[in-house]
Amino acid sequence: MSASQIHEIVLAGETDTLNLGARFAQHISPPLVIWLEGDLGAGKTTFTRGLLNALGYNGAVKSPTYNIVETYPFNGFNLHHFDLYRFQSPEEWLDAGLDELITTDSIVLIEWPQLGGDLAPPADIILNITSNNSNGRTIQMSAATVHGTHTLNKITE
Repeated sequence: MSASQIHEIVLAGETDTLNLGARFAQHISPPLVIWLEGDLGAGKTTFTRGLLNALGYNGAVKSPTYNIVETYPFNGFNLHHFDLYRFQSPEEWLDAGLDELITTDSIVLIEWPQLGGDLAPPADIILNITSNNSNGRTIQMSAATVHGTHTLNKITE
């Protein structure tokens, strides 16, 4: 399926980014893969923190740059937050055994998905986050699957 229409929103700062993550939390269900694209410091982990907090996770949320993945168990599903920033080649996806975490009862957020090449799972939803000043961000959201389109439509209503 080709990508859906791009929905673009401007967020004034960190609070708006956290709130967008919380809005996603209200409408997502497994299996779901969300690609988080954007430069360092664009707000990918801030978005993830807002989503996790809205799902009920109260601990610290950090980018898994060194661990590659952080897993958060919830009732009925696991949320896996990947950060592929340190990958030197897509084969590291296989070497780390990350495919084993992609299941029908998981929600997956992947920062720097392009570094996983064809080995990273395809996205249902793609968020491209761009910093537009010291605090603001522009987020372009698109869906690449039927499930992604259905989910994104609920989020952007």
